[in-house]
Amino acid sequence: MKELVQIRPQDTVAVALQPLAAGTVCDWGGGTVTLRTDIPMGHKAALRDIRKGEAVIKYGFPIGEATEDIPAGAHVHTHNLHTLLSGEKEYSWNPTFPKQEKQPAKTFQGYRRKNGRPGIRNELWIIPTVGCVNDVAKALARDAQRLAGGSIDGVYAFPHPYGCSQLEDDQDNTRKVLAALATHPNAGGVLVLGLGCENSGIEQIKPWMGEYDASRVRFLVSQEVEDEHEAGMALLEELAARMREDRREPCGADELVVGLKCGGSDGLSGITANPAIGVFSDRLTAMGGTTILTEVPEMFGAETILMDRCGSEELFRKTVRLINDFKAYFESYHMPVYENPSPGNKAGGITTLEDKALGCTQKSGSSEVKGVLQYAEKVSAPGLNLLTSPGNDLVASTALAVSGAQMILFSTGRGTPFGCPVPTLKIATNSPLAAKKANWIDFNAGRLLDGMSLEELGAELEELVLATAGGKLTRNEQNGFHDLAIFKQGVTL
Repeated sequence: MKELVQIRPQDTVAVALQPLAAGTVCDWGGGTVTLRTDIPMGHKAALRDIRKGEAVIKYGFPIGEATEDIPAGAHVHTHNLHTLLSGEKEYSWNPTFPKQEKQPAKTFQGYRRKNGRPGIRNELWIIPTVGCVNDVAKALARDAQRLAGGSIDGVYAFPHPYGCSQLEDDQDNTRKVLAALATHPNAGGVLVLGLGCENSGIEQIKPWMGEYDASRVRFLVSQEVEDEHEAGMALLEELAARMREDRREPCGADELVVGLKCGGSDGLSGITANPAIGVFSDRLTAMGGTTILTEVPEMFGAETILMDRCGSEELFRKTVRLINDFKAYFESYHMPVYENPSPGNKAGGITTLEDKALGCTQKSGSSEVKGVLQYAEKVSAPGLNLLTSPGNDLVASTALAVSGAQMILFSTGRGTPFGCPVPTLKIATNSPLAAKKANWIDFNAGRLLDGMSLEELGAELEELVLATAGGKLTRNEQNGFHDLAIFKQGVTL
């Protein structure tokens, strides 16, 4: 196995594929370099002398500038590399993307809903309209576990702290999120549980739901009944009776919507897991399916790659707004746009936000951008879509589910156990993580370093996605981990 990998021929740094000791002579494919210091796995070594103020190149793009002279073989990280990012920018559209050859859609076994969309789970959901009834929702979910089984895949409550004391867009976003979950195809039955005096009550959420299958949704205002638990259980019984009639049937992969997310990234994320997800994304969109890429702050520094893949000038302009609006959001709170990577990212070898972004966007593959979505906007264009959302793992994963993703592909170099409202497949960037946290990890992309090709990994990942869509449980589902996080964007009254 190689000790160092140079990702692009023009790169001035290479990434360590294993922990390397000072004095090691490494062949990186274009020559040799003697390491001056120890280099941890996932971290960068200089391939040549880099002058102070010179751009450091990785993935073929600048990831920052050297803050001091860096000799060949030295460790390149936070002590000698700094971001070049700043605020809003002017952009130009230079469309460059390969023509995608359409492929026949494979099938999976899903639950066909009345509106035609398939769900990949048939779950009974309890959605509180306001945090005041969270404990009621949790108690109902606990006592309704006896309803699960057969064609009912599970019973889950999704508590959250919002639904009241919010204003304008912030309040509307909460309503959109709750309405989208109430009509999500993975839910075969939904109890929308209100209090009765909140700002975002049932009557305020209903208009955002549009047309919905009334046989699948029940509403309960707790203040209007004597015993909300008894009333809630009766409604859950009704929904469960309807759901027991449901059966899986063949559905096309062109009907799948898969969210793309990474968290706890390391220096191998952009070499193994994220490119493998990118191969999968291209394969699914070639079949007519849909993928959604989010984490806007983790596009900063790589945004022009996505802009140049926009299929029209209108989409390009939407992407510019997506980027600059999020930078303005940071600046409105007097925060720097480059307040990233996290401590875990840095420990794993990611130095600057450009470094992180260029690895993060590998998940999008190489296909054309067909849609650009605002937060809580439902996807409508098949193909690759971009979605407004922060980088926070649970907030971004929830946003993907809200926009219509039936499952999430989540790459990680550090490991994480969480699950969002939909199945969340964890894809390890390295084999040691996959072996150590087998109770968290669903797929090991670290095998790329053992000789598997990206195409082989992408094809295997596609089969796992189809199996998961057909009912195979993810690790987060086996562990019983399901959570919800809404993007808070305004004041609290």
